[in-house]
Amino acid sequence: MKKSIQFPYEAHYSVSHEPSGKEHELWLVFHGYGQLAEFFIRKFLPFDSEERLIVAPEGTNYNYLKEFQGRVGANWMTKHEREVAISNNHRYLNLLMEQILEKYDPKPKLHLLGFSQGAATSTRWASQWKGQIETLVLWAGGFAHDLSLDLGREKFEHTKLILAFGDQDELIKEEHRKQQEEMVRALGKPLTVLTFTGGHELEAKLLEKIINHEI
Repeated sequence: MKKSIQFPYEAHYSVSHEPSGKEHELWLVFHGYGQLAEFFIRKFLPFDSEERLIVAPEGTNYNYLKEFQGRVGANWMTKHEREVAISNNHRYLNLLMEQILEKYDPKPKLHLLGFSQGAATSTRWASQWKGQIETLVLWAGGFAHDLSLDLGREKFEHTKLILAFGDQDELIKEEHRKQQEEMVRALGKPLTVLTFTGGHELEAKLLEKIINHEI
Protein backbone atom coordinates (compact mmCIF):
# COMPACT_ATOMS: atom_id res chain seq x y z
CA MET A 1 0.00 0.00 0.00
CA LYS A 2 1.75 3.13 -1.25
CA LYS A 3 1.16 6.36 0.69
CA SER A 4 2.74 9.83 0.84
CA ILE A 5 3.34 12.70 3.25
CA GLN A 6 4.31 16.36 2.84
CA PHE A 7 7.13 17.88 4.87
CA PRO A 8 9.30 21.03 4.81
CA TYR A 9 12.00 20.67 2.15
CA GLU A 10 15.11 22.77 1.55
CA ALA A 11 15.64 23.88 -2.07
CA HIS A 12 18.36 26.03 -3.64
CA TYR A 13 18.50 29.03 -5.95
CA SER A 14 21.08 31.56 -7.09
CA VAL A 15 20.80 35.32 -7.50
CA SER A 16 22.91 37.74 -9.51
CA HIS A 17 23.24 40.01 -6.46
CA GLU A 18 21.61 40.56 -3.09
CA PRO A 19 18.13 41.99 -3.82
CA SER A 20 17.85 45.66 -2.85
CA GLY A 21 14.11 46.02 -3.30
CA LYS A 22 14.77 48.80 -5.83
CA GLU A 23 15.20 46.74 -9.00
CA HIS A 24 12.71 47.56 -11.77
CA GLU A 25 12.75 44.14 -13.38
CA LEU A 26 13.34 40.57 -12.37
CA TRP A 27 14.41 37.73 -14.67
CA LEU A 28 13.54 34.25 -13.44
CA VAL A 29 15.70 31.80 -15.42
CA PHE A 30 15.15 28.03 -15.47
CA HIS A 31 18.10 25.72 -16.19
CA GLY A 32 17.97 22.59 -18.34
CA TYR A 33 18.33 18.91 -17.49
CA GLY A 34 21.55 18.04 -15.65
CA GLN A 35 22.55 21.63 -14.86
CA LEU A 36 22.97 23.51 -11.57
CA ALA A 37 21.67 27.01 -10.90
CA GLU A 38 24.98 28.36 -9.58
CA PHE A 39 26.64 27.65 -12.94
CA PHE A 40 23.65 28.39 -15.17
CA ILE A 41 23.26 31.91 -13.77
CA ARG A 42 26.81 32.78 -14.84
CA LYS A 43 25.52 33.12 -18.42
CA PHE A 44 23.35 35.99 -17.22
CA LEU A 45 25.76 37.86 -14.94
CA PRO A 46 26.94 40.25 -17.69
CA PHE A 47 23.39 41.64 -17.72
CA ASP A 48 23.12 42.14 -13.96
CA SER A 49 22.58 45.74 -12.82
CA GLU A 50 21.14 47.84 -10.03
CA GLU A 51 17.83 47.88 -11.90
CA ARG A 52 17.78 44.19 -12.87
CA LEU A 53 17.84 41.14 -10.61
CA ILE A 54 18.34 37.66 -12.04
CA VAL A 55 17.12 34.65 -10.09
CA ALA A 56 17.92 31.06 -11.05
CA PRO A 57 15.92 28.43 -9.15
CA GLU A 58 17.34 24.92 -9.06
CA GLY A 59 15.48 21.71 -9.78
CA THR A 60 15.06 19.57 -6.68
CA ASN A 61 15.92 16.22 -8.28
CA TYR A 62 19.61 15.30 -8.54
CA ASN A 63 21.60 12.61 -10.31
CA TYR A 64 25.16 11.77 -11.30
CA LEU A 65 25.72 12.83 -14.90
CA LYS A 66 27.87 9.81 -15.68
CA GLU A 67 27.66 6.41 -14.04
CA PHE A 68 27.72 6.58 -10.22
CA GLN A 69 30.24 9.28 -9.40
CA GLY A 70 31.64 12.61 -10.52
CA ARG A 71 29.61 15.63 -11.59
CA VAL A 72 26.05 16.01 -10.34
CA GLY A 73 23.24 17.81 -12.11
CA ALA A 74 19.68 18.78 -11.23
CA ASN A 75 16.48 18.19 -13.14
CA TRP A 76 12.91 19.34 -12.79
CA MET A 77 11.30 15.93 -13.12
CA THR A 78 11.46 12.48 -14.61
CA LYS A 79 8.64 10.19 -15.68
CA HIS A 80 8.65 8.63 -12.19
CA GLU A 81 6.06 10.37 -9.97
CA ARG A 82 5.86 13.10 -12.60
CA GLU A 83 2.71 14.76 -11.27
CA VAL A 84 4.12 14.87 -7.75
CA ALA A 85 7.28 16.56 -9.07
CA ILE A 86 5.19 19.15 -10.91
CA SER A 87 3.21 19.96 -7.76
CA ASN A 88 6.41 20.19 -5.72
CA ASN A 89 7.92 22.55 -8.29
CA HIS A 90 4.87 24.81 -8.13
CA ARG A 91 4.89 25.01 -4.33
CA TYR A 92 8.63 25.70 -4.31
CA LEU A 93 8.53 28.38 -7.01
CA ASN A 94 5.42 30.06 -5.61
CA LEU A 95 7.07 30.38 -2.20
CA LEU A 96 10.35 31.56 -3.74
CA MET A 97 8.58 34.34 -5.64
CA GLU A 98 6.49 35.28 -2.61
CA GLN A 99 9.59 35.72 -0.47
CA ILE A 100 11.52 37.67 -3.11
CA LEU A 101 8.67 39.98 -4.11
CA GLU A 102 7.74 40.88 -0.54
CA LYS A 103 10.80 43.16 -0.58
CA TYR A 104 9.30 45.32 -3.33
CA ASP A 105 6.80 48.15 -3.52
CA PRO A 106 6.00 48.65 -6.31
CA LYS A 107 6.64 45.16 -7.69
CA PRO A 108 9.25 44.78 -10.45
CA LYS A 109 8.25 43.53 -13.89
CA LEU A 110 8.77 39.79 -14.17
CA HIS A 111 10.37 38.11 -17.18
CA LEU A 112 10.91 34.36 -17.57
CA LEU A 113 13.46 32.40 -19.57
CA GLY A 114 13.35 28.62 -19.70
CA PHE A 115 16.17 26.64 -21.26
CA SER A 116 15.57 23.09 -22.55
CA GLN A 117 13.69 21.15 -19.84
CA GLY A 118 13.36 24.42 -17.95
CA ALA A 119 11.21 25.81 -20.76
CA ALA A 120 8.35 23.37 -20.13
CA THR A 121 8.73 23.86 -16.37
CA SER A 122 8.51 27.64 -16.72
CA THR A 123 5.29 27.42 -18.76
CA ARG A 124 3.65 25.06 -16.29
CA TRP A 125 4.55 27.25 -13.35
CA ALA A 126 3.67 30.55 -15.04
CA SER A 127 0.26 29.26 -16.12
CA GLN A 128 -0.81 28.79 -12.49
CA TRP A 129 0.99 31.77 -10.92
CA LYS A 130 -1.24 34.71 -10.03
CA GLY A 131 1.14 37.47 -11.16
CA GLN A 132 1.69 39.02 -14.58
CA ILE A 133 4.48 37.72 -16.83
CA GLU A 134 5.88 40.42 -19.11
CA THR A 135 8.09 38.20 -21.28
CA LEU A 136 8.34 34.45 -21.71
CA VAL A 137 11.42 33.16 -23.53
CA LEU A 138 11.49 29.46 -24.44
CA TRP A 139 15.05 28.63 -25.47
CA ALA A 140 15.86 25.20 -26.95
CA GLY A 141 12.55 24.00 -25.57
CA GLY A 142 8.90 24.91 -25.57
CA PHE A 143 5.51 24.87 -23.93
CA ALA A 144 4.68 21.84 -21.82
CA HIS A 145 2.84 19.41 -24.07
CA ASP A 146 0.07 18.99 -21.49
CA LEU A 147 -0.55 22.70 -20.95
CA SER A 148 -4.19 23.64 -21.45
CA LEU A 149 -4.56 25.98 -24.42
CA ASP A 150 -7.50 27.74 -22.78
CA LEU A 151 -5.47 28.32 -19.62
CA GLY A 152 -2.43 29.43 -21.61
CA ARG A 153 -4.48 31.77 -23.80
CA GLU A 154 -5.84 33.54 -20.74
CA LYS A 155 -2.60 33.61 -18.75
CA PHE A 156 -0.31 34.81 -21.55
CA GLU A 157 -2.74 37.25 -23.15
CA HIS A 158 -0.47 40.21 -22.34
CA THR A 159 2.85 38.34 -22.39
CA LYS A 160 5.48 38.69 -25.10
CA LEU A 161 6.43 35.21 -26.31
CA ILE A 162 9.83 34.40 -27.82
CA LEU A 163 11.11 31.06 -29.14
CA ALA A 164 14.89 30.71 -29.59
CA PHE A 165 16.68 27.79 -31.27
CA GLY A 166 20.19 26.95 -32.40
CA ASP A 167 20.37 25.95 -36.07
CA GLN A 168 22.65 23.03 -35.14
CA ASP A 169 20.79 21.82 -32.05
CA GLU A 170 20.93 18.04 -32.20
CA LEU A 171 18.22 17.70 -29.53
CA ILE A 172 15.58 19.83 -31.26
CA LYS A 173 13.96 18.33 -34.32
CA GLU A 174 12.23 20.40 -36.98
CA GLU A 175 8.97 18.68 -36.05
CA HIS A 176 9.30 19.99 -32.49
CA ARG A 177 9.89 23.54 -33.69
CA LYS A 178 6.82 23.44 -35.91
CA GLN A 179 4.70 22.06 -33.07
CA GLN A 180 5.78 24.91 -30.80
CA GLU A 181 5.09 27.51 -33.45
CA GLU A 182 1.63 26.06 -34.03
CA MET A 183 0.90 26.07 -30.30
CA VAL A 184 1.83 29.74 -29.98
CA ARG A 185 -0.40 30.56 -32.93
CA ALA A 186 -3.20 28.56 -31.28
CA LEU A 187 -2.82 30.83 -28.27
CA GLY A 188 -3.61 33.73 -30.59
CA LYS A 189 -0.25 35.36 -29.94
CA PRO A 190 2.19 37.11 -32.29
CA LEU A 191 5.09 34.76 -32.95
CA THR A 192 8.74 35.73 -32.53
CA VAL A 193 11.11 32.92 -33.53
CA LEU A 194 14.84 33.58 -33.22
CA THR A 195 17.67 31.38 -34.46
CA PHE A 196 21.42 31.52 -34.00
CA THR A 197 24.42 29.60 -35.26
CA GLY A 198 25.05 26.95 -32.63
CA GLY A 199 23.74 23.93 -30.80
CA HIS A 200 21.93 23.16 -27.54
CA GLU A 201 23.26 26.18 -25.66
CA LEU A 202 22.70 29.79 -24.70
CA GLU A 203 24.30 32.11 -27.24
CA ALA A 204 25.63 35.28 -25.60
CA LYS A 205 24.88 37.87 -28.30
CA LEU A 206 21.29 36.80 -28.84
CA LEU A 207 20.77 36.46 -25.08
CA GLU A 208 22.01 40.01 -24.59
CA LYS A 209 19.50 41.38 -27.11
CA ILE A 210 16.63 39.53 -25.45
CA ILE A 211 17.53 40.55 -21.89
CA ASN A 212 18.01 44.19 -22.96
CA HIS A 213 14.64 44.17 -24.77
CA GLU A 214 16.22 44.89 -28.13
CA ILE A 215 14.00 42.26 -29.76
